[in-house]
Amino acid sequence: MTLSEELQWRGFVNQTTLPTITELDKQPITFYWGVDPSADSMTVGNLAMAMMVRHFIDYGHKAVLLVGGATGMIGDPDGKVEERQLKSLEEIEKNKAGIAAEYKRIFVGERFTLVDNYDWFKDIGYLHFLRDIGKHFSMTQLLDRDFVQSRIGRGGKGISYAEFSYSLIQGYDFLHLFRQYHATLQIAGADQWGNSLSGVELIRKLEGQEAHIWTGPLIINTTTGKKFGKTEDGAVWLNEYKTSVYKFYQFWLNADDTGVVHYLKIYTLLSRQEIERLEQAVKTNAGGREAQKILAFEVTKLVHGERRAKAVQHVSDVLFGKGKFEDLDKEALDELGKEIPSMSSGRVDELLIATGIASSKNAVRRLIASGAIEVNGKKITNDMVMITSPSLIKKGKNSFVLVR
Repeated sequence: MTLSEELQWRGFVNQTTLPTITELDKQPITFYWGVDPSADSMTVGNLAMAMMVRHFIDYGHKAVLLVGGATGMIGDPDGKVEERQLKSLEEIEKNKAGIAAEYKRIFVGERFTLVDNYDWFKDIGYLHFLRDIGKHFSMTQLLDRDFVQSRIGRGGKGISYAEFSYSLIQGYDFLHLFRQYHATLQIAGADQWGNSLSGVELIRKLEGQEAHIWTGPLIINTTTGKKFGKTEDGAVWLNEYKTSVYKFYQFWLNADDTGVVHYLKIYTLLSRQEIERLEQAVKTNAGGREAQKILAFEVTKLVHGERRAKAVQHVSDVLFGKGKFEDLDKEALDELGKEIPSMSSGRVDELLIATGIASSKNAVRRLIASGAIEVNGKKITNDMVMITSPSLIKKGKNSFVLVR
């Protein structure tokens, strides 16, 4: 399968300035993809574009991965209904380090060049930028951008000159990377089409050369119809301190049957043969949820490593009655301890009351009498029994205490 065929089959084709998508199947090219440090982590929305980038690399193209230290000082106004709050320089530095670390983890073993656009913007004088770059941008074209119109039209919140200039800054990124690394293609999400065109125009006007854009579609939750990766708790992050490894695994495990095959194509490197097999399994045995289990494991392995993926897989099996608590190793116990209340050894009634699972000793006795309390998968009959470490107390289906 060629790269253009791979991208079509997986659903990574949106808009492009290339005359035909089969141009990607010719000689190797250098491309770039960038993420602004608006947070210290990427989301699963960014991860979708990262997976698209991975296919370009695997088919022999050269990657330049950009951390937007300069653009992050302004903030992309596209899709925002009002002006962003500017981040401090200290926060931007912290966020840049977080994004760079995730690049290295996601693309481990792959060849790429890591750059920060602040490195070439910090020494550019304002007048020189206006003279050399601003002169080549048409105000008419910039004002026609949808996000500008929505901000300056009736009921809009307005837009500052700083955010209005974001497109020029991103355009110069492409020009600089064309000159420095011979990058002739920018990869981006669908929402970056307008900003990306700025770089194509600059390269054409100043270098007399062709450059192109390839955008992937925004991933949509097939159940809600909204942007994929949003939950009741907010965005799903790649940073375990923002979204725990267990919650990350559970997010994918809870994928709906109508969307799981699409997510397998986007977010995993599984072969076409394997994904088509899983698609058939969804049709013939949806209740088995094999596709969701493999999706959850594969994406968690990619982002957090195989050991962590196996650990949270075992934890999930135990919590939902499909595995034995005694089989959990130290790493799995560590993951479990991050998700449920943890206590040291003690009497079962004391532990249940201390963690708020029961309000009183009488309440504990009633729960035990009704068969609602289990320790390590076995129902208990005595509220005074001592629970030693390590053990798992379970009430009903969703209340747990780890004794460790």
